[in-house]
Amino acid sequence: MQIDFHGSPRPTLGVEWEFALVDRRTRDLVNGADALIERALPRLAHPERLHRELLRNTVELVTGVCDTVGEAIEQLRESLDVVVPAADELGMDLFGAGTHPFAAWSAQQLTPGQRYEELINRTQWWGRQMLIWGVHVHVGLPERDRVLPIMSSLLNQYPHLQALSASSPVWAGTDTGYASNRALMFQQLPTAGLPFQFQRWAEFESFAHDQLTTGVIEELTEIRWDIRPAPHHGTLENRVCDGVSTITELTALVALMHCLVVDLDERLAAGETLPVLPPWHVQENKWRAARYGLDAIIILDADNNERLMTDDLADLLERLTPVARRLGCEDELRTVADIPRRGASYQRQRAVAAIHDGDLVAVVDSVVRELVHDRRDDSSSPST
Repeated sequence: MQIDFHGSPRPTLGVEWEFALVDRRTRDLVNGADALIERALPRLAHPERLHRELLRNTVELVTGVCDTVGEAIEQLRESLDVVVPAADELGMDLFGAGTHPFAAWSAQQLTPGQRYEELINRTQWWGRQMLIWGVHVHVGLPERDRVLPIMSSLLNQYPHLQALSASSPVWAGTDTGYASNRALMFQQLPTAGLPFQFQRWAEFESFAHDQLTTGVIEELTEIRWDIRPAPHHGTLENRVCDGVSTITELTALVALMHCLVVDLDERLAAGETLPVLPPWHVQENKWRAARYGLDAIIILDADNNERLMTDDLADLLERLTPVARRLGCEDELRTVADIPRRGASYQRQRAVAAIHDGDLVAVVDSVVRELVHDRRDDSSSPST
């Protein structure tokens, strides 16, 4: 089969930010997406930027096609300025993390629609377990034949993105011992998880043909890899990150993802052969980042060299700084280094649980407050 890739002449950005909805009193998930969207849509200048998702406890804020990190973040701010007050009127708060620490999957309601109903019908128990939230970032690429080599090479930085965003340590009331339980939950779906490391577009077309012919998928969007081509948009979509609780951290992660893809594209266009890890090392790095977060020791190359992820991150940020300067996001990229200094979300959640004798309501409170305080600080900043 032929899959047309509608290449982007510029390295554009698109961001999708998922939030769970929690009850202000109980802090449990609430199936309130329909009510929130009904209230918020008339107030939004761009109603197409607020979406439903698989479950009624979730809303997604999306941007349009943006040229810079600053533009994308500003669009998300504008949406939050409407959605947060609308949720407040309904007694709900936005919760930005990879999982909710104590919600029961059996109490969650499915968003109506054949696509979602078919997913649950096929995946059954595992599909119903998907109480997970993430951040997706699209970066435009100009040429079809550069997409898959870039995707394969980008997997080398998978553990960096996973560890920095990890925010799902607690599941069904139990600390899992993982920084990102979401990463391992999501890969239980039959078309989710790590992508195959194809190098040629024809290989991807052959794979998609097989998936469609055998009924694994009915359309290309049902390939739910952690990083995947989005042919219709002309982008590479990065779906590695757990849910994020603040604009500040989201800005840093979006800048990092933008720079990573543009850097690889420029190097490939200049004739460089991009570095690619063996798939068994990619798989191990994913597990290590999900398990140990910022303390993960990752595998760097086919020669089995290893390094503490945060040490490697420092060098990576230094190397990407000229790219960030060209993209106009040097300041934003620099803030990536603040995440390990401050502690990633999974670390902050565990610290709150420890202080409150394991009270998970307090953990939800803390994640909700992070967005509230971040928006307040952001609005008082001289740059806004």
